[in-house]
Amino acid sequence: MSKFLVTYHGGGMPSDPAQAAQAKAAFGAWLADAGKAVVDPGAPVQMVAQVSQGASSEKVAIGGYTVIEAPTQEDAIRLLKKHPFVARGGTLQLNQVMAV
Repeated sequence: MSKFLVTYHGGGMPSDPAQAAQAKAAFGAWLADAGKAVVDPGAPVQMVAQVSQGASSEKVAIGGYTVIEAPTQEDAIRLLKKHPFVARGGTLQLNQVMAV
């Protein structure tokens, strides 16, 4: 099994309370469907700083994260295609966690 970091880009949470509740329910349904593939359901995130020696790299807006496990990259992509964030117009970026 490979572990993947999923980051959320664009397509933020709806501001209307009813739509926000619907989005949370859809995420809960996706989590239930994904089952044990979800290692950490994650949370929304907000950038607070960049730390570097010299010039920082370009800022990238990340709205949240999830950690999943899947046998292959293709299996992970298949799982994410059903994610409600994608249906709302957001983009999920998939990064494989490399063994060290």
